[in-house]
Parts: sequence; structure tokens; C-alpha cells
Amino acid sequence: MSDGKDAAGANQGNSPSLRRFGAAFIGLLQGHVELFGLELQEQKSRTLTLLLFAGLGLIFALLLIMGLSLLVLLVFWDSYRMTAAIGLCLFYCLGAGLCAWRLHGLLDEDSSPFGATLEELARDRERLLP
Repeated sequence: MSDGKDAAGANQGNSPSLRRFGAAFIGLLQGHVELFGLELQEQKSRTLTLLLFAGLGLIFALLLIMGLSLLVLLVFWDSYRMTAAIGLCLFYCLGAGLCAWRLHGLLDEDSSPFGATLEELARDRERLLP
């Protein structure tokens, strides 16, 4: 008879502990989901801003290049027309190559966009595992 009471007491004793563990797990999960949501929103905002300024910068740079190219061709129209045109083409090729090289470098060094979430998950795993 006392064995039945001990088993019932043990089940009731484990139940609050299990509830606390479940609540702690849900609390951790909620914190991680909130952090992930914040980082996702920051990445979205950052990406949109980068695209906007990159597009505007590209438009203005193209307008500047067109104006400068026209100016160079007008200045050298009478004497060195072909030399000026070839020089401009070489300059544009060099600029395009440098931009492609830099873009490749930026894409290679790009870090994980959700680094803080991954670090927090790693810290929680270290705390929970013996």
C-alpha cells in the first residue's frame, strides 16, 4: 500500500519539474524566435537600403561617365579622335574589372546574416549539456 503512495508521490514530484523544464524550454525557444525575427527584419532593412543606394549610385555614375566621355571626345575631336575613344574604352574595361574583382571579394567575406542567433543557440547547448 505504501508503494502505491510512493509511486503517486514520485509522479506528482516529477510533474512540476517536468512543467518547469517545459516552461524553460518554451521560454528559450521564444527568445530565439524573437531574436531570429529581429535579425531577419534588420537584414531586410539593410538589404533594401543597400539596393536603393547602389541603384542611385549606379545611375549617377553612369550619367557622370557619359558626360565626361562626351567632354573628352569633344576636346580631342579634331586631333586625337580615335586615340581618345580607345583610351576611354580601355578605362571602362579597367573600371569594370576592378569593380568585378571587388564584388567578388565582398561576396566571399560575407558573414552569416544570423550570427547572433547561432551563437545564442550554441551557448544554450553548452549550458544544457553536461
